[in-house]
Amino acid sequence: MERRIHRSVRGFWRHLKGPSVPHGRSPPRYPDAVPATIWRNPAFVRVFSAATVSIFGSLVTRTALPFAAILVLGAGPLEIAAIRACEILGGLIVGLVAGAWVDRLRRRPVMIAADLGRGVLLATIPVAALGDLLSIAQLVVVAFLTSVLTAFHNVADTAYLPTVVEADQLVAANSALAASGSVAEFSAFSIGGFLVQILSAPIAIAVDAVSFVVSAAVLGTIRRPEAPPRPAADREPLLAEIRDGLRPILRSPILRSLAAASSAAHLLWGAYGSVYLIFATEELGLGPATIGIIAAAGGAASFVGAILAERTSRRIGIGPSILVGLGAFTIGNALIPIAPAGAVAVAIALLVAQQLIGDSGGTIYEINELSLIQTMVPNAVLGRVSSALEFLTHLWLLVGTIAGGLIGEALGSRAALGFGVLGGVAAIAFLVISPLRDVRTVATQPARGASLPPPDELPLTE
Repeated sequence: MERRIHRSVRGFWRHLKGPSVPHGRSPPRYPDAVPATIWRNPAFVRVFSAATVSIFGSLVTRTALPFAAILVLGAGPLEIAAIRACEILGGLIVGLVAGAWVDRLRRRPVMIAADLGRGVLLATIPVAALGDLLSIAQLVVVAFLTSVLTAFHNVADTAYLPTVVEADQLVAANSALAASGSVAEFSAFSIGGFLVQILSAPIAIAVDAVSFVVSAAVLGTIRRPEAPPRPAADREPLLAEIRDGLRPILRSPILRSLAAASSAAHLLWGAYGSVYLIFATEELGLGPATIGIIAAAGGAASFVGAILAERTSRRIGIGPSILVGLGAFTIGNALIPIAPAGAVAVAIALLVAQQLIGDSGGTIYEINELSLIQTMVPNAVLGRVSSALEFLTHLWLLVGTIAGGLIGEALGSRAALGFGVLGGVAAIAFLVISPLRDVRTVATQPARGASLPPPDELPLTE
């Protein structure tokens, strides 16, 4: 999952006169039958099912892993920040290489191998806990290695979806996947909180280990062939292929602005990830079950955002939809630092409001951003472009995590959360000054299985 925010609505409507059509292409239509067509696609249904299962388990672990450190091992802000930092560092180190390798291979086997590897790694936590051998060092190592495999999985997953569905169905497909993730979030966070409280955090992580095995098994049943990768004799050196993944981002004002905004948003996520649970448990006095229920409200809000993402894109355009979602995400998260310590009911109300506003907006942002990237970039280089974007966002996620931990240790968790909000404000600013607000539709994708064209011929939408 992890993985995926707005600005002021004033000025959006001036862009509704007509779509921005890149390079003379006709804008794709959004057929009313798109969702039905997707559900008649067996390969997509299997991708959808595998994603739903693994997301459920991953979200249980997102609740359980930091609680294993806090409740079982007595970790403080710096220890939690260290775990989060290593969780990010693994993806950061292999990010660019992962994209180049994924573009050299068929994507589905990469996803299966990554799922099985993550299942084995996470299974070591409950095993160690049962033997009274669990330590912060083990959590750090598991977080790091799991992050490495997640980087490969996420890049392969992003590049694989356009193989399964058509270009004009990507928004609908990403909306469906986000909706399933939202349902998983609604159930996983609430169930995860109770599992932590009843069974302990390490045992709850065993659920995630099983979910990855199930996801790999489902992906293994897909029989749709992928376009063969380029022969080894035609490949460029690895560094040259990595450079080809960076070049489209540098050449396109839209991709540059999306990369900058996503990096700033990840600064917010990093700061929040390092102190949020400590803030909620120690300053607000909330227990794991209550925190899980609050997070579950975000799952319901994300589900609504997933339903609205395509409709919003069709009504006001994909660029304005990204801005609207980004603004709602930032406004929602700004409610957390103002939650009072002495009034539990008011604090819970603000945290629930944050989930409802921030998660619905964030989902609209992420679906439309991902769909735009998937249609702007040729499939042959999509893995490398995705990994380059993952590298940039992980870099700033790491900066936010370290800064949040240091600020939390020195000035308190509330100050660290306030610092995170600045990242959301910067993300909005990057998109406001970009040409993204003029983009009304996604560009149709040319020849998905084609070999990588020369860099100057890459279709970069503006």
